[in-house]
This record gives sequence, C-alpha cells and structure tokens, in this order.
Amino acid sequence: MRHTLEVWMKDFLHGARGLLRAPGFTLVTVATLALAIGANTAIFSVVDAVLIDPLPFPDADRLVSIRGSAPGSDLPAEFGLADEVFVQYRDNATMLEGLGAIRGGQTTVRAEEQADRLFVALASASLFSTLRVTPILGRLPAPDDGEDVAVISHWLWTSWFGGDPSVVGRSIEVSGRLVTVIGVMGPEFTFPNDRLALWIHGQFEEEEMALTDGGAGALNLVGRLAPGATREGLAAQLAILVRRVPERFGGSAEYQRLIERHRPIVRSLADELVGDVAGPLLLLFGTVGIVLLIACANVANLFVARSESRRQDLAVRQALGAGRASLIRSQMAEALLLAALGGAIGALLAWAAVPLLVRAAPDGIPNLAKAGLDPGSLLFTAGLSILAACAFGLLPAIRFSHPRLAGGLRQVGGIGTATGSLGRHALVVVQTASALVLLVGAGLLVRSFVELTRVDPGYDTEDIFTFQIAPERAELNDGPTYARFHQTFLDRLSRLSGVESVGLSLLLPLDEGAAAERFASERTEAAGGVPPLLRFTAIGGDYFATMGISLLRGRAFGRDDHVVGRNNAIVSAAAAELLWPGEDPLGRRLRFASDTIHWFTVVGVVEDILLEDFRQTAVDPMVYLPMVGPEPRSWAVGSPAYVVKSARAKSLAPEIRELVRELAPESPMYRIFTMEGLAARSMARLSFTMIMLAVAAGLALVLGAVGLYGVLSYIVTQRTREIAVRMALGAQAPQVRRMIVLQGGRVTLAGIAIGLVLALAVTRLLASLLYGVGPMDATTFAAMSAVMLATAVLASYVPARRASAVDPMTSLRAQ
Repeated sequence: MRHTLEVWMKDFLHGARGLLRAPGFTLVTVATLALAIGANTAIFSVVDAVLIDPLPFPDADRLVSIRGSAPGSDLPAEFGLADEVFVQYRDNATMLEGLGAIRGGQTTVRAEEQADRLFVALASASLFSTLRVTPILGRLPAPDDGEDVAVISHWLWTSWFGGDPSVVGRSIEVSGRLVTVIGVMGPEFTFPNDRLALWIHGQFEEEEMALTDGGAGALNLVGRLAPGATREGLAAQLAILVRRVPERFGGSAEYQRLIERHRPIVRSLADELVGDVAGPLLLLFGTVGIVLLIACANVANLFVARSESRRQDLAVRQALGAGRASLIRSQMAEALLLAALGGAIGALLAWAAVPLLVRAAPDGIPNLAKAGLDPGSLLFTAGLSILAACAFGLLPAIRFSHPRLAGGLRQVGGIGTATGSLGRHALVVVQTASALVLLVGAGLLVRSFVELTRVDPGYDTEDIFTFQIAPERAELNDGPTYARFHQTFLDRLSRLSGVESVGLSLLLPLDEGAAAERFASERTEAAGGVPPLLRFTAIGGDYFATMGISLLRGRAFGRDDHVVGRNNAIVSAAAAELLWPGEDPLGRRLRFASDTIHWFTVVGVVEDILLEDFRQTAVDPMVYLPMVGPEPRSWAVGSPAYVVKSARAKSLAPEIRELVRELAPESPMYRIFTMEGLAARSMARLSFTMIMLAVAAGLALVLGAVGLYGVLSYIVTQRTREIAVRMALGAQAPQVRRMIVLQGGRVTLAGIAIGLVLALAVTRLLASLLYGVGPMDATTFAAMSAVMLATAVLASYVPARRASAVDPMTSLRAQ
C-alpha cells in the first residue's frame, strides 16, 4: 500500500511539472472544467435542498398530503378540503396514525411597536403531533386550548422580539384580536413555507360546521400513514368515508351531488411541497450535466492532442521498460490533477453562484433558502471531478500506452493515424449533438416567453403602481365607514403629481387573485341544477379606468354605489353568458347562492380578464361588487389593493408612504408592486428556466465551437506536408480552405443529425413550460440547426485560412 502511494506521488509530481511546462494547455483545460463542474455543483446544491431532503421530520416517508378533486364539476381540478371532511377523516381513517389541518393567509399582525402584514396559519393541534415536532421554547397547542393561543416562527421571534425568551406568555394582535404566544418553533420548522410567521390554534368542532361546496375548502391536510398502510389503500378508504359525510353532517341536494363526485388525492408530502418545481430543477440539472459532457469531450480532444505531441517521449519510456500500467498511471495523474484544480475552482464558483441563483429563482420554491455549499455538495464536487478525469483521461491514456507504442520511434514526422482522427471527430459529433439539444430547448423557451409577452390579459400592466395598507382604527368598524375612509384616501392619491387615475380592489390580478363563490340568477334558479362558480371581488374608485379594463355596456360604480342599500353589481362578459345566456344582463339580478335574501342588480358589463396567470387557457368569469355589502356589517373592505395609474409608477412609493403616515399613521404599507413587476413575476418560472438554459446553451455552443476549432487546427498541423504538396502541384488557396471547411462541415452535420433525434425526445420534457409553441416546433429546430452549422463553419474557417497560407517550399524543406 505504501509503495503504491509512493508511486502515485511520483507520478503526480511528474505530472505537475509537465503541466507547468504547458501553461496554455493547463489554463484552458482547468478553466473549461471549472465552469462545467461549478455549474453542476451550484445546481446540485439547489436540487439537494429542494428535492433530495425537503422534509426535516421523523419518518418523513410516511407523511402524506390529502386534497380533493371532483371530476365533471366546475370546481378546480384540485382543491383543499372543507372542515367537515377533515373531521370525518380524522375520526374514522384507520390507515392514518395522525391527521392535521392547516389553512393560511395574510393578515395584519401587531406587537408593541411592530406592525406588518404577515402570513399566518390556523392549524389544528394534531398538525404538530402528526409532524412530530417540538418547540424550542414553551409548548404546543393542546386540543382543549381555545383559538386565542399561537406558536410563532423562529424568524419572527428573532426579528420582532430579539430572541427574548420572555416572549412566551405575551399577547400579540392578529386581525384585530389578541392571541397569546405559548411557544416558539425552531429555525428548521418552516411548514408549509418559510414565509409563515405564526400558527394559531384552530378548533374544528362538529356542531359548528358550516357545509361548503361539495367538500371543497381551504384546509390542507397532512397525515401520517399507519405502519403497513399505503397511499393507494388510504385513498380507497377516504373515498368511502367522504361519501358518508352527508349522512353525518346533512347538506342540500346540490351538496350531496357534488360529494358523489368527490375523489380524494393522496400524495407524499414531499411531492406536494415541491409541486411543479421538480421538473424545471431536474431539467436544469440535466442541462448542466450536458455542459459537463461537452466540456469533457473538449478536454479529451485537448488531451489526445497533448498525448500525440508526447508520443515519442511515451515510446521512449516504453522502450526503456515502462509497463502499460505505468504509462496509464502517469497520464491519469495529469488528468486527476487537472480535474482536481477544475473541481476546486468550480467549488469556489459554485459558492459565489448559489446565492445569486437563489435570488434569481422565482418565489415559491420550498427550502431554497437552505441551498448552499455544504459537505454533501463538496462530496458531489469531488466525485464529479474524479468522474470527469476518467471521462476525458482514461481512453487517451489507454490508447497511448499500447504495447506497440514503441513503434512510434520509427515514425517520421507527426502524421496522426486515421483511428486518432476518427476518435477526435466522434468527440466533436458528441459536442455538436449535445449543444444542439440545449440550443433547441433554449429556443423553444425563448419563443414561449415572447408569446406570453403578447398575451392580452384584459388589463394594462404598464405605468400602474399598487400597494396595500391595513387601517386598523377603532372607528372603522363597518362597511360604510371603511368606504368613507378609502374614498378620502383615493381623493388624496388622485391629487398627487402625475397621477392619472386611482382605484382599489379587494384582491388584485396576478397577486392574490379573487375568491370564488356560486352565484344564482333568476334564470339559473328556474333552470335548476348547481349555480355556476364565479370569481368575485369588491372594487372602488376608478378601478376599471385605471386598470384599462374596458366597459362594454352600462356604467361603472359611482360614489353612491358605496353606501348601504345600493346593491348593484358589474359582471364580466363570460359571467353574463353563464348567468343569462343569450340575454341582455343589464338590469338583471343575481345573488350569492348561499344568500337567499340579498339580490344585486347588474349595472354594467366589462371585458373578461386572466386573473391568475397569462398561461390560462380560459378567462375568469368575474362579478364585481361595491366596497360595502347590503347591510353595514355584510362585509368591510379593510385592506384592499390600491392601483395608481401614472407615468411615475416606479417612483411614487415615497410620496404615497408619506400620505399613509399622514392619514393612517399606525397602518403598515405592504405588498408594494408595479403591475409590470407582477406580470414579470407571473412568468418568473419560465423566464428563470429560459435564462438558465440559454446560458448553458451559449456555453455549450462556445465549447463546441472551440472543440471543432481545436480538432481542425490539429488536423491542419498534422497534414501540413500533404497540404504543401497539394499547393505545390497547383491547388489554390480557396480550394484548400474549402477542403478544410467541408471536413468540419461533415463532422458538424453528423452531430446535427444525431442532435435533432435527441432533441425530438428531450424537448417533450419542456412541454409543461411551453406556451404557444409545441415541443417539436419545426421552425425552432431548423433555426437552431442553422445557428449550429454557422458556428461550425466560422470555427472551421480560421484553421482553413491558416492552412491556405502555407508556403509549399518552406513547409517541404522543414519536413
């Protein structure tokens, strides 16, 4: 063992001296490997944090998420569950060892001098026992606790309370009511995401159940499988249990019809938290893996060229008695040294790149903040470096340790073998094919992004500033007083310099979306059946004019609509067609299906909008209501989103903040956006993947071009005598250039042909990210092939030009 280590050490020292004598080769090789290994390490760090170990809970493989679907209904394709479904599952599911429920939202939280709009969750006591977590301070809620106790997150404890242990027992104000802090969670507990500030104890009592839409609700259920239970078996049991909900809780005929359609969805909690993030992340991981493959092919070509130039030296060593193992070991020592240097620099690059990657990534990726260069990532880098050394060094080392290598002593000149040229050409084919796959993928994403920017969502996104405030004042205790406050605030906003119009909405497109309820009209009541499910929001001011939503018929709301007793409504064109198909909706009436008393009269019809995402295939039928309900306490628009139309949208925030301090000094100003920024955020996942893939494709293209240039340059060097003879016999410079370029073109075309076949298979993985373009779009495939071929021709031209400049007589005399 000691002897083996000494031998390897000698080979490493000899290899290091050889690399120092070839600084150009060493620098290019290390830089190529560092870029590829660094990219792989950076993406692996993110994949490791998000996908490989996303759940810091004991026996996490037994944790499941439970949701619902109702095929054939107008409910969403997948939804959270209602309180009564949770209670039914909790009390009767024998395949579960524990079941917890949680629902969250954003609300105003106040504690001493602090006030802000935070994400808060209502969680059952069983959630914590199901996850098997404990607080670092205090205790967890017990089933007999009321809904006035809460545990807070570690980040809230440190940022708001300075990590003071005496926080346990203090009261904080949440949505206008006091709750007592009974515990503090550790920094690793961020369920279901790291934005959550506190968990309020939620009680779910059977006698207080208000039945919802076919078991659909806002609860996310987390279960722990009993020993021996499976997700499939649990789903079958829950399907039986949910059918029995009407027997236990009652419900209307419509409710029971929807329950009949209810289908439980059971998936692992890890899969639920990761969601649709896994596909793009694995795609990026595969992408940088292709870049590493191209880099290794490039370095392999450089290594072959270096070994060719040292053929005589290797042959002498073999003639003097060096065995094949010794020659392989000496060459692999160089490969390992190069890979180690590339891996070390790559790790440094990854260390710098991961924070940038985290900041550039779209919101909503779980555990992304935990990504970093940890021991696991460094171990991955080391393994990748060794694998790269074997990939680019082993085959050349085997080839240039052949027992007949000593025959090289009798060779005159440096003419390479046909086998060597074939091997180098094969590596270029691999590079070209791989680069083309990345180019086609990047091209498809770019085209999708361009198509998304052309989508008309039904509203403007330019020059609109939006924000929210939470006016928590004692005198603002009902709808009309809130309306008067907001009218005053709207008036003051409209007088700011450069402001064209202002409005407000309870929920904003591309941000919080809108609530959904079933609405009935006299027409739908007469027809029977389940009333349609429509989105709705409350608005005020010049909302439609500010957002650029066209008024198609009738009128918008005026100030008088925001008072008790003026029960008017405005509907979108799609909502009007659902409620009064083929009829004029103006003057017609509608109501919440759950409210049989209060009717609203339609005074206007506006164009349809895309509420959630530009990728939607259908518009959202909308109902717009005034800021106040039919009675003073029907609803109160407490914290709406203000929208301000101004050419100064990106610089209005300081002036508006001053206005907030003047009119509502105790109210936090939050969710400060521009609609342009929200539009960009809605496309963030596509744009992030597109940018990452485009960078990788660009790097692959450059590496491929450099690889082709290196091969052709080497071939030109090896064929110098042949070219000189050709020119001495009458060949012209253009003919020589054409010969070299055609040689590069043939190799590239072979790579393009293989790359197209691979791309046809690989681009199917992009289908979920594409918009307005198919994964086998012929235009993109042709355009990227042309780019690849043009790059190859350019890379071929430089050595071709050098070859055509050969002086035949000088070259022949030098041989």
